Amino acid sequence: MRRARFGIIAVLALAAAAAAAVGATTAAGKGSAAAPIIIGAAIDTSGQMSPFNNPALTAAQLEVAKINAAGGVNGRKLKIVTCNTQNSKPDVSTSCASSLISKGAAIGWVTCDVDFATPAVLTFLNKGLLTIAPCIGTDQMGPKRFGKKGKLAFSFGNVAQDEGAAMAEYAYKVKKWKTAVTVTDNVIVYFKNVVQAFTKRFTELGGSIAGSESFTSGDKTIQNVVSRVNQKKADVIVTSDGFADWPTEVAGIRSLGNNTPIMNSWAGDGTFWYPKDPKVSNYYYVTYASIFGDDPSAPVKTLIAKMKAKHQAPATGGFLPGAAAIDGIVAAIKRAGGSTNGAKLAGVMEKFKNVPTVSGSVSFSPTLHSVFGRTYRVMQVNDSKPKYVGQIKASSPASLN
Repeated sequence: MRRARFGIIAVLALAAAAAAAVGATTAAGKGSAAAPIIIGAAIDTSGQMSPFNNPALTAAQLEVAKINAAGGVNGRKLKIVTCNTQNSKPDVSTSCASSLISKGAAIGWVTCDVDFATPAVLTFLNKGLLTIAPCIGTDQMGPKRFGKKGKLAFSFGNVAQDEGAAMAEYAYKVKKWKTAVTVTDNVIVYFKNVVQAFTKRFTELGGSIAGSESFTSGDKTIQNVVSRVNQKKADVIVTSDGFADWPTEVAGIRSLGNNTPIMNSWAGDGTFWYPKDPKVSNYYYVTYASIFGDDPSAPVKTLIAKMKAKHQAPATGGFLPGAAAIDGIVAAIKRAGGSTNGAKLAGVMEKFKNVPTVSGSVSFSPTLHSVFGRTYRVMQVNDSKPKYVGQIKASSPASLN
């Protein structure tokens, strides 16, 4: 009898232990499911890329807060953890990315220029993480630069082939400009590719290039370029520039009495560069969003208001792809069934076609891992006052192969 009683007690003890184990496992499983999805941002927040990175990061954080307030992604919250690469120092960038991985980053986030971002990109890619840039504007953020591992790398910036094509279609189809002079700043690939894409699409449409000039920011040849541009007759002067020589270029052209329309890419957004004299007029550019109170999208206006409330009013429309990148990450995770596996997410993202984001529809392809298919805002400036005048969506990216 005593032996039987001890046997019953032993069985009950084993059952209780098993139940506890199951309960612990279930709790652990629930804890794992509820753990935040960490996006590790290894970016320059204090150096020359900070004017691009910081607004995009703020917009991303605001979009994360909105998504988390609505329940997160498949029941999991998003969390952005940052590390300052200190003016994109290669060794600091590498250690930043490694530190973020050690803190549980499931997705990498990098600086808005592929050359500066490369050390962090490679660190994330080597660990098999989906790696996102909010606003790199070339096809370099992908397999073209990083080979097989680059299949995990994407940018929510506009690819230059698409942006230049959109500029050309607006110039030729909307403004009816038939001739153009192009000015290329060779300092970065994005600038060069935009002008190349404009030229390709503009001539495909029937336009002609009356002259092509080039320089490299800081090489002290800009005045010579301005002089040559003023000797050429065309319906429009087209460039992609936003660096130190850009104000000199605009002021030089206008000071010589040349009032030909000037068209620029997103690089020429914002008023911070405007020369005091002469005023900026007859100037057009394409961008992600108008920051001047007249953007056609209510969600974009709301996002701008939230940024202003945080005393971080955007200086250009370049803040918007930061929020769009979060929307894209969320869409990829949901389509992957909640997985954060880098290869799975990249496979999904590569098939994006007109996926809705706060910045409008975005698309990727196996060869273009930066956005095409987005609708651009067209801005016109007269008397140094910018205003939204329309939208343009490229029929397709220009082929630069």
